[in-house]
Amino acid sequence: MNKEAVEVQNLDKSFEDVHAVNNISFTIHKGEILSLLGPNGAGKTTTIGMISGLLTPDAGEVWLMGYPVLTKPKQAKAKLGVIPQEIALYEDISARANLNFWGKMYGLRGKELTQRADEVLSIIGLQDRETGTVSKFSGGMKRRLNVGIALLHQPQVIIMDEPTVGIDPQSRRKILDTVKDLSDQGVTILYTTHYMEEAQELSNRIAIMDYGKIIALGTHNELIDIVGEMDRISLTIKGDSVKVSRAWQDLVGVENVFSEDGIIHLLVKDSNQMLPGVFEAAASVDVRITSVDIQEPNLEAVFLHLTGRALRDE
Repeated sequence: MNKEAVEVQNLDKSFEDVHAVNNISFTIHKGEILSLLGPNGAGKTTTIGMISGLLTPDAGEVWLMGYPVLTKPKQAKAKLGVIPQEIALYEDISARANLNFWGKMYGLRGKELTQRADEVLSIIGLQDRETGTVSKFSGGMKRRLNVGIALLHQPQVIIMDEPTVGIDPQSRRKILDTVKDLSDQGVTILYTTHYMEEAQELSNRIAIMDYGKIIALGTHNELIDIVGEMDRISLTIKGDSVKVSRAWQDLVGVENVFSEDGIIHLLVKDSNQMLPGVFEAAASVDVRITSVDIQEPNLEAVFLHLTGRALRDE
């Protein structure tokens, strides 16, 4: 099995009463960026744990560059780099010292290690800070160094678990550009994020996971086709948001209603046809609409349609 960079077959995992991953199968092509999206508790972290060999599945198998993770873990893991959501650095030493330490863990030595550390510092844009103590780095710089460590042994498959959480725009841009450059070089990337715009920008294909299952997988355009011509109406109001949300949910033609950052969003089949009814329903519960924004179908609308939740819902 070596046609695909990553092959996941009938993967299953339970914890006590929670069926975290429910018999999922998918592949990632060589050089492809596959984004794995899902609300909290969907099973993404458990899936990543099994792909990387940190968790043993109850059933199923994973192959990395043709090597089965369960029976040939050393060969499989040699092909893999993992960038965890939690930053894993020694903060009382320098960036260069961190790279040297982790490089030795990967088996790099001498000139090879020095050369590779130089290359990684250039890739992540930290050449001028290589001697700086990591504890004095910004969150974004730490994230970039975290990325760099996973690149040291030049893996052919990289798992990136929300690598841009809580960082400055400059570091975020650097990481996203690095992801695209790696893909251009033939590296295969499994990418998880809570930022829909990142998935849209980076991904060759996108998988949506919920309640332990892959409920959709395809290109951006293929996923958009799932919701057809549905529009999203975003409204700000004055009044009781719970009452008006219930009133709007009862309207024929409204597929979903959710709130995010003080704005109520409606997924509807025809925004022009629905607007009069939306205003009437708001007035019926003494709510005043203060602004309206209409957007054409996008990936966020697909996610909402399939899961009934916004991606960033906690």
